[in-house]
Amino acid sequence: MKTNKGYIILGLMIALTLFFELAAHAEPMDRSTKLTFSEPIQIPEEVLPAGTYLFRLADDDSGQHVVQIFNADGTVPYATVLTISTERPYPTGDTAVTLTEQGTGNPDALLKWFYPGRLTGNEFLYSKHKEKEFAQDKQQTIVADQRKGPNAEIAGAGD
Repeated sequence: MKTNKGYIILGLMIALTLFFELAAHAEPMDRSTKLTFSEPIQIPEEVLPAGTYLFRLADDDSGQHVVQIFNADGTVPYATVLTISTERPYPTGDTAVTLTEQGTGNPDALLKWFYPGRLTGNEFLYSKHKEKEFAQDKQQTIVADQRKGPNAEIAGAGD
């Protein structure tokens, strides 16, 4: 009888260890961030007016990188855009975005969005023509300090 109890206890210990190990490395299911832009911001195929938006990574079971952009409370969808995976040298504890300054009269364009704590982010896909233009423009990565409040404040790259 002692042998059976020993195996049961060992089995429970292994099961609990595996459970806690998996739970510790689990990804958040809903990767979303609220971003507030003080100026209009260009995304692929459209320009969003200044305001607060919810950026959410869509279910990535398909292997595609899709970012959905909603109003601040997530009830009105504004855009669904394709992205590709992009890397950065080190993670930050807050949301980071890369903007490109397109010059006078044109809104800054959103190039990349990184979720807090991750090395891998999402690079927005623009037309080849736009990508060539962006390569000539000044680019700036902004880390939003979300500890100041519920929204990440992002000014235009030209500020």
